[in-house]
Amino acid sequence: MTGVAGLAAPAIAQERRRWKMVTAWPKNLPGPGVAAQMLADRITALSGGRLEVELYAAGELVPGNGVFDAVSEGTAELYHAVPAYWGSKSRGILLFGSQPFGLRADEQLGWLIHGGGQELYDEMYARFGLKPFLCGNSGPQWQGWFRKEISSVDDLKGLRFRTTGLASEMCSRLGMAVQAMGGGDMFQALQSGALDAGEFIGPWTDSALGFYQVAPFYYWPGVGEPSSAEECAVNLSAYEALPDDLKQAVAYACQSLYNPVWTEYSTKHAQALKQLVEEHGVQVRQLPEEVMVAMGNAAGEVIAELRDDGDELVRRIVDSFLAYRASIAEYMVYADNGQMNARALDYSYGG
Repeated sequence: MTGVAGLAAPAIAQERRRWKMVTAWPKNLPGPGVAAQMLADRITALSGGRLEVELYAAGELVPGNGVFDAVSEGTAELYHAVPAYWGSKSRGILLFGSQPFGLRADEQLGWLIHGGGQELYDEMYARFGLKPFLCGNSGPQWQGWFRKEISSVDDLKGLRFRTTGLASEMCSRLGMAVQAMGGGDMFQALQSGALDAGEFIGPWTDSALGFYQVAPFYYWPGVGEPSSAEECAVNLSAYEALPDDLKQAVAYACQSLYNPVWTEYSTKHAQALKQLVEEHGVQVRQLPEEVMVAMGNAAGEVIAELRDDGDELVRRIVDSFLAYRASIAEYMVYADNGQMNARALDYSYGG
């Protein structure tokens, strides 16, 4: 009988951890806010509940622009944001999120996984005590919302414009007065006339923030951000203290969300654009070719100067990015570009 009691004794419970995730977004903001909650839930699920992640939206624990420092310093264990916000830490970081006239969403992930980008990403963030992962992408962003139409490069001079990352440097070279601010602040600035134009993400997220109410012209393509990767960065000491299976849970949660997040953006952007035009009278405009060419030349100057900014690691990041971009761009002429051009031809398809 004594043996029965011994057999019935519960197994020793595995240690459970609680982590705080801080984000750069309002809670459940369509797009990044939704993706952040998905990531917190997926880490918790993949760990079998042994690593429980609680999400704190921008301003709940730290300001949205303070999440990098909060995780670096150990105030929280991980954050959800975009690399485009951290140029003040190192301009080399900006290439991991988006590059003017740079990589699309699939190419961005290809560079990290197959082109040596992840090793450079890890090396850069280790300077700040962080372990980074890409965990989603908005796909092609839009050039943004304008209160007045743009006809030439001259129309950009003095234009008060909201953007971030390397796109801000590109725009500044064309005489635009660039400002950085959150989506809510951008709406208020457009409404008051403090801004003339601004970009945030794309139709799905932008419609939720109401930009169409204060700026009627919606310009494409967003050459400043052909894609914009979302990232999760984990406090490096906290990450290294995890057992191997929980490290894998964190890594796989990030990796497994990249395509679902990207394809959700693409699907809902398409639906939202139709609604913006048909129900709200938004006027979609294409950037004039001369404006795109001027932006391309300015972007080239920005990348060249970034490569020569004196930081050996930044130089290696730029060289790796440029090599991958050149290789993939040459192939895409035959692959995706060819398919999209063929799809756009005038023929009957499916009735």
